[in-house]
Amino acid sequence: MNCAKDATIMNQLSRMKALSLLAACRGDEIWPVDHCRERGIPDAWIEELADCYESGFRLDSQTIYYEGEVVNQYHGVTDRDLAYKLAEFLGVDTQRATSSALGRIAEVNALKEAIDE
Repeated sequence: MNCAKDATIMNQLSRMKALSLLAACRGDEIWPVDHCRERGIPDAWIEELADCYESGFRLDSQTIYYEGEVVNQYHGVTDRDLAYKLAEFLGVDTQRATSSALGRIAEVNALKEAIDE
C-alpha cells in the first residue's frame, strides 16, 4: 500500500472500528460487498479483497449458503481475509500470530488473541 492510501484508510477507520469489525469476523463467512460498505470497511480494502467464490459440494464446509439456500457462486469478502487485513492495520504480525493455527476459524481466533496480548 502506498502512503496516500495508508492516510486515507487511517482517516476512514479508527482503532475502535477496526476492533469491532475484527470481533465480528468468524473465519468461515463471506460478507456481501454492500454489507462491507455499511460496516465502514474502506473501499480500497473491499476492492482488494472482494472476489467471486464458487461452492464446492463434496463437503458442507465447501458449500456457500445465502439466506439458508445453497448458491453456486457468491461475490463478497471472506471474513478471514478481512480479519488478516484488520489485524495488520492494528499492528499484529499476522504470520507469527497464525503460524500454529489449523484452519480458517482458528486463524481468525489467533488474530483476535494476538490483539488481546
